Amino acid sequence: MIGSPMIEVAGVVYDYPAARALHGVSFSVEAGSVLAMVGPNGAGKTTLLRCMAALDSPTEGKIRIAGLDTQDDPRGVHEAIGYLPDFFGLYDDLTVRRALTYAARSRGMDAAATPAAVEEAAARVQLSDRMETRAGELSRGLRQRLAIGQTIVHRPRVLLLDEPAAGLDPEARRALSELILRLAREGMTIVVSSHILAELEDYSTRMLMIRDGKVAGGGVVAAGAGTRDGLRVEASFADAPADLAARLAALGLTVERLDGEVAVILAPEGEDDSALLARLVGAGLKVRAFQPVRRTLEDAYLAEVAP
Repeated sequence: MIGSPMIEVAGVVYDYPAARALHGVSFSVEAGSVLAMVGPNGAGKTTLLRCMAALDSPTEGKIRIAGLDTQDDPRGVHEAIGYLPDFFGLYDDLTVRRALTYAARSRGMDAAATPAAVEEAAARVQLSDRMETRAGELSRGLRQRLAIGQTIVHRPRVLLLDEPAAGLDPEARRALSELILRLAREGMTIVVSSHILAELEDYSTRMLMIRDGKVAGGGVVAAGAGTRDGLRVEASFADAPADLAARLAALGLTVERLDGEVAVILAPEGEDDSALLARLVGAGLKVRAFQPVRRTLEDAYLAEVAP
């Protein structure tokens, strides 16, 4: 359920021997969110993900995942999360079934619960028909599915994905998007790192920009799937030519953009679209088009980096 922080990052600094990779990064992610972590190559995204996955310890600062401190209880964090690095490895001689079984047991899953969890994970990544196929015999896209299956087989509360669509063909990318959407609907909190905004558009509900090892813009902002900027209304009046902006303002509506008889308006907080449409028609407005204006990740990104 969205509302409580599932991920808390506070003042995280990370130093390599010759350079500082993260400079006091702080943010939080609500449970059930799908966070797009975006930024150019070398911005520090992978370093931050590794710290969140309790694989690297920050030089300064604290990270809590599902209420667990990554430095005080790294094993507990490993059981609570699934982490897929950019360059993942598979045991090529293991079958899909054995690979998923190994992943589940190594993350602390009980032996009695493992077979059902393996079947469930295989079904989620559409590998049920390949259970006895060795990993080394799978195509690039199927290997990616298996790697993701290994990250979710123990039913984690948080999923961290670093460039998960890299090298996938369009069909495999679509399957990945559908999987992430399903997991999010089931309540999983997901962080996906990428420098390609189009890969994140279908499923992200929040965005965090990382640039030069720092949080850029306004921190975690709403963006992508489900984010609406307003309504696009094409309309005219039945009586005499009138100023559309003034008539809409008289109805208590804020006009964001106006071009002749086309207006983009902000719907009042909490008002149902059908009720709003009825108000417009009742005011004598001939409505020819009435549709939501969705805010893309690119829109959100450009808004954050704009001077």
